[in-house]
Amino acid sequence: MRRTIFFDLEGPLSPQDNAYEVMKLVGKEGKAGEGGKEGARVFEAISKYDDFISLQEREGYEPGDTLALIVPFLLLHGVTEAEIKRVSERAKLVDGARELFERLQEGGGEKEGKEREKEGKEREKEGKGGEKWEVYIISTSYEQHAYNVGRRLGVPEENIVCTRLDLEGARAKLGEKEAFFSLVEKVEEDLIGLYSSIDEAVRERFVSRLDEFFFRQLPALGYDVLGATRVVGGERKAEAVRKIARAKGVRLSEVIAVGDSITDYKMLREVAQHGGVAVVFNGNEYAVPYANVGLASLNVGSLWVLCDAFARGGKRAVFEEVRRREEEKRWREEKKRGREEEKRGEFGGFSWFGGFIGFEIPYFHNLERADERRRAEIIKLHKAFRMRVREDAGRLG
Repeated sequence: MRRTIFFDLEGPLSPQDNAYEVMKLVGKEGKAGEGGKEGARVFEAISKYDDFISLQEREGYEPGDTLALIVPFLLLHGVTEAEIKRVSERAKLVDGARELFERLQEGGGEKEGKEREKEGKEREKEGKGGEKWEVYIISTSYEQHAYNVGRRLGVPEENIVCTRLDLEGARAKLGEKEAFFSLVEKVEEDLIGLYSSIDEAVRERFVSRLDEFFFRQLPALGYDVLGATRVVGGERKAEAVRKIARAKGVRLSEVIAVGDSITDYKMLREVAQHGGVAVVFNGNEYAVPYANVGLASLNVGSLWVLCDAFARGGKRAVFEEVRRREEEKRWREEKKRGREEEKRGEFGGFSWFGGFIGFEIPYFHNLERADERRRAEIIKLHKAFRMRVREDAGRLG
């Protein structure tokens, strides 16, 4: 039986938040598709709203439903699916992603050539199957972006679960278009004005205003914002993993899931609770607490050592590999402790547990053993890597 791995897309595979970039098409500065600050502000405000109400665990709302909430603004400004595709074409891949997927899909490993071929045949004789993996992408991203990145990584569309977006169909279904666009335009102006001051003092008023807009005013005009666009985030990601596992006849203890943000935490929690390996890659405070393995790295190819261990001996072998690498890190830290200031200038890194380790080295963590203090330190480290890899998008939940 082939091993199975599920990837979030934005973060682990591509640094670009495509919806964020698409929203930069919105507003006066975004007409040419470059540097649309107004659209970016609207997206960031709605992203904060998404974080706030996701943590409330409102019935029917899932993390990542931001991608449903921004659709009225895309409709207002006439953004097309072709433009979304063009924005996606600019997306980079995270370093090491292409090589990692080649290894997973081809059954690659540390051994090369005849030695790997011989080992693969021996594994087949033992009834263990080859080393190839079934690779899936479970993404909040719109299909126009998810399929593009998946194609570049050799993942077929049938192995991608993502958010379907039909803007032309949505425009055709709009009833009172003039009232709809007038309302959306007014709320957009309010969001741009609130952008710089969404703090504790105005949070309640901010959330109340958007609640009124999305869940009372728009429905009154015949537009069901969550019904019109079903975003694959939160529990829907967990359900996608369960559905695929059932169809393939594999237990969740036999899979790896990789995520980094609030849209992934339920998928990570689901896999971890059922005995699988849930890896948080350059995660934030919303994701790290729900994974059982942490990987902070500028190169997602570092994940291969965990996949290779999992193929050899399951979860136990993964945690043994993590333990070995954590011990190696402590040794490196001691060795470099006396050179902290020198290395700080050379690599642009930061102090970690009293000693210097630069960004050029991947960090592995056993999160099952992490207490609250240790977890906070790990989150700080992950967020530093996250900002290096994702830049502006790293600030989003």
